[in-house]
Amino acid sequence: MENLGRKMEEQIPRLRRYALALVGDPNRADDLVQDCLERAWQRLHLWKRGGNMRAWLFTILHNVHANSARKFFNSPTLVTLNNDWGGPAVRASQSDGLELEDIMAALSRLPEEQRQVMLLVGMEQMRYQEAAAVLGIPLGTVMSRLFRGRERLRAMLSGKPSSALRKAP
Repeated sequence: MENLGRKMEEQIPRLRRYALALVGDPNRADDLVQDCLERAWQRLHLWKRGGNMRAWLFTILHNVHANSARKFFNSPTLVTLNNDWGGPAVRASQSDGLELEDIMAALSRLPEEQRQVMLLVGMEQMRYQEAAAVLGIPLGTVMSRLFRGRERLRAMLSGKPSSALRKAP
């Protein structure tokens, strides 16, 4: 049991990074990770010994996020009064900071399904199979969403319309 707790603890930085990229607010991200770990600990008996702890925890995080997103969209909007988070750490270059802001803004405009795959594969460096397991979708869907997400992101960052955004003649 102690070893499992350590395995879970090793995944916390990755879970926090993914949660922050999903929700964009450090407080909500921490709450999401906390809820994920609480649910994982309560259901530790369901984890398959020798299985992939990282994929299991990311699956739980994804499900907790999906459930909270449904509740969030059905509840009144709250205004954040204090947002001291300055974003992810970057090199001390103004152009790098502006480029990162552009990327984060473009990522936030992607459809949720594409953003999730982009974050899992791109930021968390999960294999396509792992991302498919986390999201509960087929491997081909991961590949398709990743392709479309990359194309849209590329188009947004270059200022050109992507082929996915064009209307058929």
